[in-house]
Amino acid sequence: MPHIHDLIDFTVDVFIVHNKKVLLIFHKKHNMWLQIGGHIELNEDPEQALFREVKEECGLEIEIVGSKPNLQVKGTKSLYAPVFLNIHDINEIHKHIGLYYIAKAKSDKFVLNNSEHKDIRWFSREDLDKPEFNLNEAVKLYAKEAMNRT
Repeated sequence: MPHIHDLIDFTVDVFIVHNKKVLLIFHKKHNMWLQIGGHIELNEDPEQALFREVKEECGLEIEIVGSKPNLQVKGTKSLYAPVFLNIHDINEIHKHIGLYYIAKAKSDKFVLNNSEHKDIRWFSREDLDKPEFNLNEAVKLYAKEAMNRT
């Protein structure tokens, strides 16, 4: 999806773990290994965007790590709280505010979204530090923390 706002967009990202491995995709546009995620569209809340992105990008069924209150107030919907939150540069003028989640996959049978990604694979803790993958330090940090929390 293209950017919604000129300067800052909100995004959701999820580190999905299964059997002590984390799922990463090789993004065609950014030419790097990243977690599953994308823009929160104008008609979505963060939770809706999160589950939509997971379905579109890898097809896995997931369970979010964490809880949300069972709030019974008319006109209010409880949402999962992100585990991490940051703002990061996309280019010289555009930034993303990223809401980061951790999830457990119900199986390891993913689907590659060929239109957006060159590759998709499960990474072990050791794989995250291998030079041939050239992972961004933030991706490594969040991925390892996701493994620690699942």
